[in-house]
Amino acid sequence: MTAKPRLWIALIPVIFLVVLLSINVIWVFGDDALSGSNQFILLLSGAVAAMVGIRQGYGWEEILGGVEKSLSSTTNAILILLMIGALAGSWMISGIVPAMIYYGLQILNPEIFLPAAAIICALVSLATGSSWSTSATVGIALIGIGKAIGISEAMVAGSVISGAYFGDKISPLSDTTNLAPAMAGTDLFTHIRYMLWTTVPSFTITLILFIILGLRLDSGGEVNDINPLLNELDSIFNLSPWLFLVPGIVILLIVRKVPALPAILIGTLAGAVFAFIFQGDLLRQMSESNSLDWATSYQLIMNALTVSVTIQAENPILAELLNSGGMAGMLGTIWLIISAMVFGGIMEACGFLETISAALLKMAHKTASLIATTMGTCLLINVTASDQYLAIVVPGRMYADAYRKRGLAPENLSRTLEDSGTVTSVLVPWNTCGAYQSGVLGVNTLAYLPFAFFNLLSPLMTLIFAIFNIRIRRLVGKA
Repeated sequence: MTAKPRLWIALIPVIFLVVLLSINVIWVFGDDALSGSNQFILLLSGAVAAMVGIRQGYGWEEILGGVEKSLSSTTNAILILLMIGALAGSWMISGIVPAMIYYGLQILNPEIFLPAAAIICALVSLATGSSWSTSATVGIALIGIGKAIGISEAMVAGSVISGAYFGDKISPLSDTTNLAPAMAGTDLFTHIRYMLWTTVPSFTITLILFIILGLRLDSGGEVNDINPLLNELDSIFNLSPWLFLVPGIVILLIVRKVPALPAILIGTLAGAVFAFIFQGDLLRQMSESNSLDWATSYQLIMNALTVSVTIQAENPILAELLNSGGMAGMLGTIWLIISAMVFGGIMEACGFLETISAALLKMAHKTASLIATTMGTCLLINVTASDQYLAIVVPGRMYADAYRKRGLAPENLSRTLEDSGTVTSVLVPWNTCGAYQSGVLGVNTLAYLPFAFFNLLSPLMTLIFAIFNIRIRRLVGKA
């Protein structure tokens, strides 16, 4: 049996990764780091981890097995990403996203837009149990609306993500909301009720911050005139409230617990059908022909789903909004996820993650330090293993006994796992969640990070509750 690696050995690949990523992002590539260089650094860091692991006695087949296991866990995420690329193209050419933008521009004004966007996403995510589906549907439309009225895409993305993760975090339909109590040893609704104590204050403060931002934006006088945008949208597309039937069907399917992948596929195909029904004139114009046959229509729609669709517009804002990369547009994000999971798989297979987590546990002498250690472990695994599920499962398995020995009820652990493991995953550019949200919303992770207030506040709120011993539930019969 291979000996457990020492802490300084386990940290070698992590230090290598952090140093090279810092150089890459801060001094060399900046926002373009995710175009390929970060992916190579993740693979290179994985190679370093493998070499260190082999020196520790781990075999190549054992390491490769860890990579295969890690990659297999992302199969569903990769397929969803591909299908969401197709859905984005389908909903663009069918006029669904333009209709969301058109009607949304008339309802949402800059003063209330950011808090309203967060609340809308929170409600959709609460109903569906999925932050991913929320971003891929209403999130995309809200990005377009925000851009049209002159609000920074980074701010809008922060609002979308804050709302989406609030709803995801407390929805009984969410996979992470079910996973956290299962790992900690409590039941679902005890977990949700206990989590509300930290989640509601975090989201309340988030809404206040977005209200303040909205008031400042409104007073700045930099709001775009929306009438030219409305008129041009109306001239390009055949817009109708009937178009909302498709996203309504997708949301209903997810609420009825249909898995995300088939639900999104149905939404994609329905969007393609609606393109035939509603946007015949647009398809004819895009084909540059007076007549439109089935073969040409099929080719235009299939290209929108798989490669790209660009709809011509005179207004520069619309010209930027009315395009989608289809499935091909998601390949960069998938590349990043694969590279990150290679690194994470090697780190786990060689026992490095377990060694680092065990070292952190030794520093936990009091309740507050135990909760802080759990939070630190969740964040560490989000950064190194690049997966929010591992950030819940690994600390949940490791610390369940420690919480029990300290006389702490298991819901303390489950709440900490969600408040730190779930919500911080989207703040790491190479994490599956960070890469996904960045790819879907079209906003760099580091750009929206300062405005993802809920995701930043949640772990901080948990730590405050721990330090001041607020709502820390004890096991019956324990001091």
